[in-house]
Amino acid sequence: MVALSAATLKGDDIRNPAGDALGTLEEIIIDTDAGRVAYGVLAAGGFLGMGEKFFAIPWDLLTVDTDNHELVVDLDKEMLEEAPGFDKDNWPDTTDMSWVVDVYRYYGREPYWEVT
Repeated sequence: MVALSAATLKGDDIRNPAGDALGTLEEIIIDTDAGRVAYGVLAAGGFLGMGEKFFAIPWDLLTVDTDNHELVVDLDKEMLEEAPGFDKDNWPDTTDMSWVVDVYRYYGREPYWEVT
């Protein structure tokens, strides 16, 4: 087991297996009821924080590469560009489970709380 603090991952680059830079890890969202990481928030685009778009990525899609201090997600840029996103000043209501379900299903994942 490798245990890391969330603070050590925040700001790390996120790449796909082809090496394309997709963005950085802006935040890690915890489901406090389930005691699990719900999703990571990828920040993409923009310059100096202007024009950035945020994307919720189901945590089980992300792999932490401790050697390179980055995260890897098996997504291409086109899929990410079409993903449900939000801006830094308008975060989704994290109590709205329908939004979280839509995010998981966009990426072809069953929400972790529905998997038995």
